[in-house]
Amino acid sequence: MDLKNKTILVTGAGGFIGSQLVESLLAEGAYVRAFVRYNSRGDPGFLKLLPVELSQRLEVISGDLRDKSAIYDAARGCELVYHLGALISIPYSYRHPAEVAEVNFMGTLNVLMACRELGTARLVHTSTSEVYGTARRAPIDEEHPLQGQSPYSASKIGADKLAESFYCAYNLPVVTVRPFNTFGPRQSARAVIPTIITQALSGTTIHLGNVDTTRDFTYVDDTVRGFLLAGSTVGVEGGVFNLGTGTEIRIGDIAERIALKVGHKVEIMVEPQRLRPEKSEVFRLISDNRQARIKLGWEPQQVGLDEGLDKTIAWMRLHIDLYRPGKYEF
Repeated sequence: MDLKNKTILVTGAGGFIGSQLVESLLAEGAYVRAFVRYNSRGDPGFLKLLPVELSQRLEVISGDLRDKSAIYDAARGCELVYHLGALISIPYSYRHPAEVAEVNFMGTLNVLMACRELGTARLVHTSTSEVYGTARRAPIDEEHPLQGQSPYSASKIGADKLAESFYCAYNLPVVTVRPFNTFGPRQSARAVIPTIITQALSGTTIHLGNVDTTRDFTYVDDTVRGFLLAGSTVGVEGGVFNLGTGTEIRIGDIAERIALKVGHKVEIMVEPQRLRPEKSEVFRLISDNRQARIKLGWEPQQVGLDEGLDKTIAWMRLHIDLYRPGKYEF
């Protein structure tokens, strides 16, 4: 599918990955409807950072994923839908599991129903590596058991299974992408790399949760390229694709690497309130990305870890006013 001149809906468009996907789609020549969660400030999130020259083909729509009619109206006339909208904070899901379940599960159901009723040519549904839980085998392929170790991961497992069911029951042309730990400019401090960087830029102490867990970090440009391929590659409907580098790094080690890049010594401290409940902690995530390589032609590490960290640190230096360094963000 050629994305040029296509009308495309992106939910979660004001967020970290969503805004950069919108920017890439516009650069490809698409017309984009950006669905963002309504707020009284009329704040479109990071879409306000997009180059002015791209905004002529952008329409911003405010609403709520739980509003079926809002989703239907936004999706009408769109040939391709990217569904990224979700409540993504794991600590928030411990406190508000009902809201997270409703937004992530019922919101996805509304998107699926709208696409089915409207005959959308393709839906790209966003999963997360958190659905795998702690690796039972490594690297983790798409056949790995799904484990709901937090209310957030359980809500995403449910959403993934809804997408699978609509493909099987209604032949809805849905493709699921499962990013591992994406990082880069515009990411909120709910994620570990911005948490480390903002604290390192602002002081000499970094407060973290479990520093012995390992994660597979992918720079946002690579993740967005995976989304583009999932929307345009012929014959991959019904597929699930891991987007990860296939390498892992300990959280404590990445904190030390960032501290060196920032240029001063820091003390890394474990803060009890940042620890997940024992049975909820995901100790190891590392992707097997062979399916994405073979079927999508996706190659990770167009931007490697060190270069990506340098880009992210530089961006956060310029935008440190957007963060509250040291405050635990739920």
